[in-house]
Amino acid sequence: MPGLYLAAILVSAAGVALLDRRWRLAAWATPGRAAAAVAIGTAFFVAWDAVGIATGVFVKGDSPLLIGIDLAPHLPLEEPFFLAFLCYLALVLHAGAVRVLSRRAQRLDRQEAT
Repeated sequence: MPGLYLAAILVSAAGVALLDRRWRLAAWATPGRAAAAVAIGTAFFVAWDAVGIATGVFVKGDSPLLIGIDLAPHLPLEEPFFLAFLCYLALVLHAGAVRVLSRRAQRLDRQEAT
């Protein structure tokens, strides 16, 4: 079923965006910085892929789940979407971890003060 992989990426990104919106972790807290981080990370990983493709390390396999559009040889259309999702997910997970650890440290400080 062509397009299923891209659909799964987009649905997953929407789920992460809902979590981000609920707790205002990344894009909902600082949209400009989050967009820049995702764009820079995606560009880095696309360049990484290009080097891997040029050296023959990365090759595109055959899958009926891909749309079938290649941006370059061995670089399917879905790849930048996946890389952007990966960067956004990492950003949200990092922001969530920082918040949890910060609250835990505050709680411990209050317990020590009493």
